[in-house]
Amino acid sequence: MVTAEQMKDIERRAAEGGLSYDAMMESAGRAAARLLFERAPGLRTLAVLCGRGNNGGDGFVVAREAAARGADVLVILTDGEPATECARHAYERMDMPAVELAALSGFDREFVRDADAVADAVTGTGFRGELRERAAAAARLMHAARGLVLALDVPAGVEADTGRAAAGAVRAELTVTFHDEKPCHRLAPEYCGEVVAADIGIRL
Repeated sequence: MVTAEQMKDIERRAAEGGLSYDAMMESAGRAAARLLFERAPGLRTLAVLCGRGNNGGDGFVVAREAAARGADVLVILTDGEPATECARHAYERMDMPAVELAALSGFDREFVRDADAVADAVTGTGFRGELRERAAAAARLMHAARGLVLALDVPAGVEADTGRAAAGAVRAELTVTFHDEKPCHRLAPEYCGEVVAADIGIRL
């Protein structure tokens, strides 16, 4: 088990050793997509909600992998286009349209509600405090979803180190965390659901 700060240090040392951040993100997203299809082998429709940080970048990789497997995928940008270099790279490689949360149509909202699965890539391990307005709106969409809710690394609104859940935090059925579990996965099981730690290629 590692804290958010320890994980940053592990990633930094891995990058210094030659494993790029882009490669780690690719491995994370691919691992999450593989597990998603293992848990939902008949999956045909997937909504992926992506924040502006690297957690959103993981979501873009999941979206691309799911589309490559034949799923109908709706990618939702919860707070605009990605802000980090790695997430921008993943967004560009995704090569499919995305819709802004504020511009969702009624059809889009129905798609999220009825999708076989919904992937939460909104806040990640850096979250602290309370959900901002758009992240809270994204969480409400996921609350209304009928399909499997998959969280990437940490459910939106849950603090990685303390397990504290903000009002309206996402309750995932399955959380794919990267490299190692974070404290919240044991402190807030009611939000994280089943937790699986995915190998992203780090060898330290």
